[in-house]
Amino acid sequence: MRIGLLTEGGYPYVSGEAGLWCDRLVRGLERHEFDVYALSRTEREEAEGWVPLPPQVGRVRTAPLWETADDGTVHGRRARRRFAECYGELATALCTTAPGDPAGSSETLAEEQSALEADRFANALYGLAELARDEGGLPAALRSETAVRALERACRAPGAHRSAREARGPDLLTVAARLERALRPLSLDWYEDDDLGSVDLCHATSGGTAALPGLLARHFCDVPLLVTEYGVRLRAHYLTEPDSSPAIRSLLASFHGRLAAETYRRAAVITPGNTHARRWQERCGADRAKLRTVHPGMDAAPFAEAGESPECADPRTLVWVGRVEPAKDLVSLLHAFAEIRRAEPAARLRIVGSPFGPEGAAYLAHCKGLAAQLFPDEADGPHAVGRNPVSFEETGGPELPSRADAYASGALVVLSSVVEGFPSGLVEAMFCGRATVSTDVGAVVEAIGGTGLVVPPRNPRALAEACVALLRDPERRERLGAAARARALELFTVEQNITAFHGIYLEILSRTPVRRVVLDDTGAPLPFAVPAEAHVPGRWSDPTARIAARGGPSPSPSLSPGSGTVRSGPGWATDGPVRSAAPVSATEGAAR
Repeated sequence: MRIGLLTEGGYPYVSGEAGLWCDRLVRGLERHEFDVYALSRTEREEAEGWVPLPPQVGRVRTAPLWETADDGTVHGRRARRRFAECYGELATALCTTAPGDPAGSSETLAEEQSALEADRFANALYGLAELARDEGGLPAALRSETAVRALERACRAPGAHRSAREARGPDLLTVAARLERALRPLSLDWYEDDDLGSVDLCHATSGGTAALPGLLARHFCDVPLLVTEYGVRLRAHYLTEPDSSPAIRSLLASFHGRLAAETYRRAAVITPGNTHARRWQERCGADRAKLRTVHPGMDAAPFAEAGESPECADPRTLVWVGRVEPAKDLVSLLHAFAEIRRAEPAARLRIVGSPFGPEGAAYLAHCKGLAAQLFPDEADGPHAVGRNPVSFEETGGPELPSRADAYASGALVVLSSVVEGFPSGLVEAMFCGRATVSTDVGAVVEAIGGTGLVVPPRNPRALAEACVALLRDPERRERLGAAARARALELFTVEQNITAFHGIYLEILSRTPVRRVVLDDTGAPLPFAVPAEAHVPGRWSDPTARIAARGGPSPSPSLSPGSGTVRSGPGWATDGPVRSAAPVSATEGAAR
């Protein structure tokens, strides 16, 4: 089977947990062939390069989302008119009053209105994609005054919601710029029969912009789409746009919501990483029949030694491990630890992690100042040097070479977040066999099950009471730690993740068989040449038959961009060219 893997800001670049998950998936499914279509977010990401790619990766194509480049395309009068009409319809779909807002509207009327606006958005989106395909791209048009004026007219039109009507000039310019960035995949040359059209299945590793190439491959080439989300883009928008004006937040939320709804409607299967993400997907219109929860796969091997020797932990030490930022609410943790110290004077707290961005650095400095104020340095005797019971550390040093060593250093792992998706740090602690105390946010309860204590967020007293209860009961800590490790090894390993996706790939292909055309020696199609079982993954066809994927020739060996190595086409491709009435040539390389 040949998979088109769609990524944004991850694989094959050296960045983040998402890239590691993709690499494990590709290496674990070595019987399948992968073509990677990657959207990069920053120049730094591209400069850091790629991870080593396994041989089953046949081709890599990249395109930057951070670079604003004009391809020199000049549209004629007819193309400009088409763009104005399509973009205007898109803007109208974003500004239209939400279903159910008008007084007196019935539930049936609201559903009909919602379906109408969904169709309006979809028609506008695919209309822009077809225009980009016909005219060579839309980067200049999406940044043009025409786009801003169309957005302004939609905001001022009757029926626009109140936040859209309040949009001012700077708001419109910001929204138009954000939409231009999100819609850049429309201008890529990936959607031909010998490119994304030649894969058996598109697997988008996130929603939003990363799924847009999959939507277009389905629209142009009828390629089935699988969408995997460990964090829903609409939820991320609400969390990352707190300082924007109400008009900007509302219009961009409408765009992300409409795009998510269209993605879920067109996808063959949707795989949320947890129940928390699944609820968000259902809220955005996902059909429950398409949903398959697949927990993220994590490598348990680095934590095996700590998990098999829980007795090595310091029974008086609490550990927090993660990325330092305000959402982790370390302030509440420090106030909770002040109460823990009053009950257990010998307790110590190790905060292990590095700050994320300038905001994280400022937050870390604030937390260090608060710790110095709450816990003055203490000395063990009159001639000893005092030390603070709270330490701020990073992994990679001699004391804590790895995250596994950080978890192993304490008997209790604490999570104090107010916002959390899937708590991968908690799962790592579970691999290490450590008892946990966590706040009830995101997918925390789903991850730990009954193997840890859960308290409300922003409640230092409840957090302190739970920690004291476990510090005073070592037998209970041991039982919870053993149960946590067993649960993690059952649900959250790489092996279970790979097995789940292998079954989903087969399920999708069994329901949506690849339409391949078998040609004779003259290049003419052979009717009834493909047997009924040809949709089953495997090599059932006659080895002498020549197959053209979706009406075009198979891609020839290509040079992967940035790697300097030639990567061959899929295993079922023929050696010689296949004659066709309208051959399509492949264009390899990064789209920059």
